[in-house]
Amino acid sequence: MHNRMKPLLCSLTGMALCLSACDSDGLDVLDIEIPAEYELSAGISTIFLNSSVAYDSEAPWVSGDYLTRFVRGDRLYDDVRTSANGQGGGLGPVYAGYSCGSCHRNAGRTRPGVWNDNGSGSYGFSAMLVYITRRNGAFFREYGRVLHDQAIYGVKPEGKLKVDWNYQQFSFPDGENYELAYPTYTITDWYADEIPAEDLFCTVRIPLRHVGMGQLMSLDPNEIEQLAAKSNYPEWGISGRCNYINERGVTCLGISGNKAQHADLTVELGFSSDMGVTNSRYPEEICEGQIQINQGSMMGLSYDQLDVSTEDMENVDLYMQSLGVPARRNVLDSTVKKGEALFYKAGCHLCHVTTLHTRPRGSTLLAGTQLPWLGNQTIHPYSDFLLHDMGSEIMGVGLNDNYVSGLARGNEWRTTPLWGIGLQEKVNGHTYFLHDGRARNFIEAIMWHGGEGEASKNEFKKMSHDEREAVVKFLQSL
Repeated sequence: MHNRMKPLLCSLTGMALCLSACDSDGLDVLDIEIPAEYELSAGISTIFLNSSVAYDSEAPWVSGDYLTRFVRGDRLYDDVRTSANGQGGGLGPVYAGYSCGSCHRNAGRTRPGVWNDNGSGSYGFSAMLVYITRRNGAFFREYGRVLHDQAIYGVKPEGKLKVDWNYQQFSFPDGENYELAYPTYTITDWYADEIPAEDLFCTVRIPLRHVGMGQLMSLDPNEIEQLAAKSNYPEWGISGRCNYINERGVTCLGISGNKAQHADLTVELGFSSDMGVTNSRYPEEICEGQIQINQGSMMGLSYDQLDVSTEDMENVDLYMQSLGVPARRNVLDSTVKKGEALFYKAGCHLCHVTTLHTRPRGSTLLAGTQLPWLGNQTIHPYSDFLLHDMGSEIMGVGLNDNYVSGLARGNEWRTTPLWGIGLQEKVNGHTYFLHDGRARNFIEAIMWHGGEGEASKNEFKKMSHDEREAVVKFLQSL
């Protein structure tokens, strides 16, 4: 556990609010002045940290029993699970991550194996999810929706991912060059019969940042639906729509995930599918019916008990929803202000919507605990949380992954919230963006925009070098 420091209120005047904070090591002191008309990233959940724990510290309102539960949830999120039966065990027999924090280091994005090891690697941990389907969209009976590329000792993983990168050079109108990289995926070391490439669609997800999860779960669904009704900008080619999914027998608005394919933070699904940890919602092993069950039994494991309690899972849910959201930085810097103006001029704000609101009662955790502090907040996530067609023409493939989630088609993606994105390198040591990490920096992430993002991308292309750098500086301030 790291030490946590609350924001220190220095002074409050009619013109500015001066706040100061330091990180757990007493380093990186951040002093910023926020004009009175500038609102905080997440209302009372805004924190003022500029360090490796900027995503991984509690909001200022967390205290008392909620702080105790936050700490418990934090520990469960980060603690490495083992294959042993009993407390802290339950890992496997196959899995994709050995803890929540293994993929979401410091509640961010662990450096993914798509670049480090060109896939799963021989021994290392990949920090990614590999989705596989038949060409007709059906799942493979022997595997399910996720290929689990890790396994406990003595058990065979379902398969290993290999990534080959294809590179292409492009130029901006002013002559400056940039490069885009496109991944080609193959699966090796299948545990069962090899699936022919001609019958396989494979798509990869690197971890999402867990910034603003409580605000995400507290969003006013009516506001999102109203955005969908109004999100029609023919001059920009933009027309966002909601994803509706069926969970627990109820049809509801999808809000979380790369394709807004979930209505909650999927804590129970994460324990089950990512770690192989059974729970009250998913009581069966993810490899039920596969040979890995017998291999695990030969290692002395039994599968007649649930591996994690509902109480523990709700503490993890509480931890995620009680995390603070980093305040913007360098908001008065002239280059940042110029980049912000260009961000609007290019129409980026039409999807990356600046301001939203949370519903009056806040959010409800998976076992019924209320978090009313998250209610009635004005927040700035830089997302409309709607689906948009991101195109399929760039390098002949674009961002179409052929994976359907609810109503979302392969070329449709939920607008990524940008708050906190400028701290990703400090928190996790890399700047890999987009769903599969193919973008190695902000410029590449922008230039992968197609479809409904094409017009804004073209505006960005026409900018001068200094203007493009100003936009990047603005993104780094979020």
